[in-house]
Amino acid sequence: MKYVDKVLARLKKQNPGEKEFHQAATEILTSLEAVIEKHPEYEKAALLERFVEPERVILFRVPWVDDKGRIQVNKGYRVQFNGAIGPYKGGLRFHPSVNLSIIKFLGLEQILKNSLTGLPIGGGKGGSDFDPKGKSDHEIMVFCQSFMTELFRHIGQDTDVPAGDIGVGAREIGYLFGQYKRLKNEHVGVLTGRGLSYGGSLARKEATGYGLVYITEEAMRARGDSFKGKTVVVSGSGNVAIYACQKALELGGKVVAMSDSNGYVYDPNGIDIETVRDIKEVKRGRIKEYAERVKGSVYTEGCRGIWAIPCEVALPCATQNEINGENARLLVKNGIKYVSEGANMPSDLEAMEVFGKASGVVFLPAKAANAGGVATSALEMAQSSQRLYWSFDEVDAKLKNVMINIYRNIDDAARRYGAEGDYVLGANVAGFEKVAEAMMAHGIV
Repeated sequence: MKYVDKVLARLKKQNPGEKEFHQAATEILTSLEAVIEKHPEYEKAALLERFVEPERVILFRVPWVDDKGRIQVNKGYRVQFNGAIGPYKGGLRFHPSVNLSIIKFLGLEQILKNSLTGLPIGGGKGGSDFDPKGKSDHEIMVFCQSFMTELFRHIGQDTDVPAGDIGVGAREIGYLFGQYKRLKNEHVGVLTGRGLSYGGSLARKEATGYGLVYITEEAMRARGDSFKGKTVVVSGSGNVAIYACQKALELGGKVVAMSDSNGYVYDPNGIDIETVRDIKEVKRGRIKEYAERVKGSVYTEGCRGIWAIPCEVALPCATQNEINGENARLLVKNGIKYVSEGANMPSDLEAMEVFGKASGVVFLPAKAANAGGVATSALEMAQSSQRLYWSFDEVDAKLKNVMINIYRNIDDAARRYGAEGDYVLGANVAGFEKVAEAMMAHGIV
């Protein structure tokens, strides 16, 4: 049995029922076989066994009192997966679907994503099964304070620096940071995505969406192509989707559809992004309201149907496994040319295989394509350490440079291993090589 197969079999046996974690590990490790064959010393050092095993898993209860005086209890998680190249870095997700498997899959992906940025940050992830939807500001504040009352003892600006993710935006980060500062009596860059008035960075809100479009634009440029005149479908309507849409429009693309967890809107005349921003960022409403406000647009219940809309560029920015094999085949049939993942692992393994085998389809996996957010978080950490603020244009230029370098590095890695155009392999290899070198240098730890 090959080394990779032995490690995967061991992982599945030791972590039963963690399907998302199994999926991420399978996708990563199978693409690393050529690297492992080139470095037999990795097996002797049990490198892969250590790579897929988190350095630390923290689980805790989060008790809080709702507005009716009832005591609620949620689960809290922080997985500090790999700190070989820098302090743990990764978001906090508040969503009912959160469980240990999802946090571990996100943390494993984060190791390679962070490595690809070229910045000194390790991989981690955390969150809770708490659902912010329908909660008052007071309830969210109380929950965040209780969550941080446990988490604060495990994080620090040089140890572990969380950020936001699904369900954790500027409001939640503010409450979390306030409680950390209260408990530790120090004002340091221990959370990123902070407000500008208390240490945040310009362009952080836009970073993941902008970065997604920048790396796609670079892939297009390498093929003598551009966004100009392209029909684009963007799933989701959160920060990533909104700013990916905005930047795609600026570059001449025509975004015709967006979605949320209830359904999607199709606007043949092109999405009016300011209307979406008003619905989602100001009124915190549902995407169906777009069809009520914009003439000629249509709302459809259910999310997967969005991938039946013919387009040349697909930017899945909603959640994991939103594109299955059937969706992928339909996208290919309808003439898709570029698929760039803005969400974490939005394509399942079958969909990734379909895109990989399809002639003329460029597939940019999440760990490369959505790295703009964590890259800008690392830039925020740098500003915090220096007590400096960089202008929006300075941060945006650094972000664009990071994304261009990521594309070039994953393209180079794919070529070096005889798999030109296979950016899943390229991203996994380029990210892994740096982490593996650091792990070997540190000895058996």
